[in-house]
Amino acid sequence: MKLPVKRRYEMRFSGSGGQGLIMAAVVFAEAVGVYDGKYVCQTQSYGPEARGGKSKAEVVISDAPIDYPKARRLDLLLAMNQTACDAYYRDLNPDGLLVVDSSLVSQYPTSRIIAIPFTRIARDELGREMAANMVALGAVGLLSGQVISNSLEKALLARVPPGSEEFNRAALHQIGRAHV
Repeated sequence: MKLPVKRRYEMRFSGSGGQGLIMAAVVFAEAVGVYDGKYVCQTQSYGPEARGGKSKAEVVISDAPIDYPKARRLDLLLAMNQTACDAYYRDLNPDGLLVVDSSLVSQYPTSRIIAIPFTRIARDELGREMAANMVALGAVGLLSGQVISNSLEKALLARVPPGSEEFNRAALHQIGRAHV
């Protein structure tokens, strides 16, 4: 008797402190686990600096219980700045996808890349660069294929401060508006 293959999908959200990447990873993990009913584990790491230091958050998704919570070979890496791209791209598995903020990353270490100007989109379309993390979250949701769009929106709206729901919803759906 052949046992079913367990599928594990590993992601890393990376950049610098203050870019909101840990929040984005928490929202993604909650969407997958709470709303889509998959097994998920979310971990995070950041430097001692409140802003500007290296920051990363990982999300591991599986159709079976997760035996190890850390990402080993990334299926998707989101790099929101050049430092994160340079530091973490080696952790991609050979078929992994590198997604970068082309507003802040100019040197691409691999050809398996999707470059989207998240920061520019947030600034030009929404009027606030700080929304780049939510623009990127929407893109990662689409590109990974690991979450139902409606679930991602529900998880996001459950986490944002009252009164900011429409702004965050608009940021999340920017990529769906023909930027990819």
